[in-house]
Amino acid sequence: MKRGEQEPRDRASHALTAPLRKRSIDPTVFGWSFGIVVVFCIVAAAIPGVIGDLASVGLTWVVGNLGWAFVLAAVGFVVFSLYLACSRYGGIPLSQDGEPPEYSTVSWVAMMFSAGMGIGLIFFGVYEPVAHLTDPAPWVDAAPGSQEAARQGMAYSFFHWGLHPWAIYSVVALALAYSTYRKGRGNLISSPFQALLGKKRIEDDGWGKPIDIWAIVATKFGGATSLGLGALQIAAGISLFTGIGGGFGQQGGGGTLMALLVIAVLIVFAVISALSGVSRGIKWLSNTTLVIAALLVAFILVAGPTVFLLNLAPSALGSYVFHFIPWSLHSPAFGGVSWLSDWTIFYWAWWISWTPFVSTFIARISKGRTVREFVLGVLIVPTLVSALWFTVLGGAGLNLQLTGRANIAGAGAGGEAAAFFTALEQYPGFVVVGIVVMFLVAIFWITGADSSAVVLGMLSSRGHTEPNKWLIAGWAVLSAIVAAVLLLVGGLDALQTFTILVAAPFVLIIMGLCWALYADLRRDPMRQARAGPVGRQRRPTLVPSEPEEGQEYEPDGEQEMRVPDRGGGDQSQR
Repeated sequence: MKRGEQEPRDRASHALTAPLRKRSIDPTVFGWSFGIVVVFCIVAAAIPGVIGDLASVGLTWVVGNLGWAFVLAAVGFVVFSLYLACSRYGGIPLSQDGEPPEYSTVSWVAMMFSAGMGIGLIFFGVYEPVAHLTDPAPWVDAAPGSQEAARQGMAYSFFHWGLHPWAIYSVVALALAYSTYRKGRGNLISSPFQALLGKKRIEDDGWGKPIDIWAIVATKFGGATSLGLGALQIAAGISLFTGIGGGFGQQGGGGTLMALLVIAVLIVFAVISALSGVSRGIKWLSNTTLVIAALLVAFILVAGPTVFLLNLAPSALGSYVFHFIPWSLHSPAFGGVSWLSDWTIFYWAWWISWTPFVSTFIARISKGRTVREFVLGVLIVPTLVSALWFTVLGGAGLNLQLTGRANIAGAGAGGEAAAFFTALEQYPGFVVVGIVVMFLVAIFWITGADSSAVVLGMLSSRGHTEPNKWLIAGWAVLSAIVAAVLLLVGGLDALQTFTILVAAPFVLIIMGLCWALYADLRRDPMRQARAGPVGRQRRPTLVPSEPEEGQEYEPDGEQEMRVPDRGGGDQSQR
């Protein structure tokens, strides 16, 4: 074997995997993030009224002064994701050349979807379209309660749960997956910034630590929102079936107490699942939720107003496509501040606050995919599944409201969590189906909690993909505590308020990640082999040069490249 043929590849492999073998806890990142969250929980539990008032003031300022930033950022992430999928960068793998995907496509989509949206789809699946029916956006030309309001309401549900949220997840997850599996950096939110600032500043000098700390804090509050929503919905179901809990979907009093008990029970199962690892517990639960959710959709489609739902799908989809650009760019400049803060801006902030968790998890399970396969898989498949879900579940709720068979909007006024069960009451086998729905919410809850705990463990363990199991368990328990505290502070309103507040600074971090990803892709050897080095004349092929004796392979450094000349020799260039 000639020197330089296999040995450099081995050195490169060692260099690319070395950062992932560091399992020690980062004391700075863990200490600051854990301390911030714990102090918040103590203060919020001691003076919930004061914390709630301060958060409301902060929310008013953020929505009034930064609403435009959320709007433009979400649009920019959609455009950037689609550009990468359609560009020359699409064929670049998120791994070393030749490595296959780690998970099958079905398991990949199931885990991605369960982590990204599971609980929210059930909580808002029936309620949101009906809410838009009775209270349409001020700029929508439709009378409340009309069929046109129903069509536009379904289209707005597609809008809030379609391309925009998954584009936000996509750009962050893509930056992380490329940085981790292609460049060999640690699996941290800060790691891609090495492309802009260098490894020494980000990793050695600690410039990346504030980014990772805020990523953990944002994950805590974004994840707590979903856990709180799931607990409220299960509590609503228990209240309906048993009469225990202080009211059907009630968010105060007994309803909140029941939600807290639900959190206490489910977190035990979440810890067990998280400790079993991604390939066992989380993968199995995600596949289970996909099957149960598909069966639920099939049941409603057959037992419900089938023809109405089939007619609704193309009509609402057409409205979504037609209004995609104007709705994407609608800001609070000409009124509608309250509606936007309750819906669009809240959703964009919610997805942004979830990006450290969801995107890190998606990156963790996406090794071996190409950039194009990744973007299309993350954007298109979940968007279509969300549209199907809202068409069937939300469409059934719209039909019940329009025909007067059930007052879904009235149920929502008493607690959004109750809307789903109010709709299910109108169908045969309600008791069985209702229990199945609660079971589905519970699995989504467990999947979200354990996935979040694994990601938090990675972020506080220098990016190691298999963090200490007791660290994972600790983060899972703390997630449950944050959700419980926010419910005590103010129920659903508090969950939404704190989500928007913690997400605002993270918009800048995501923009920086887009810039870093683009810089990395432009320097990728595969891209240069096709288009030539950036700023230089096009070359036929480019291969890494053989390292000097004792020299380590540096995937982030500027490597010497050998360009075969026509005379059979090698020409070296920097």
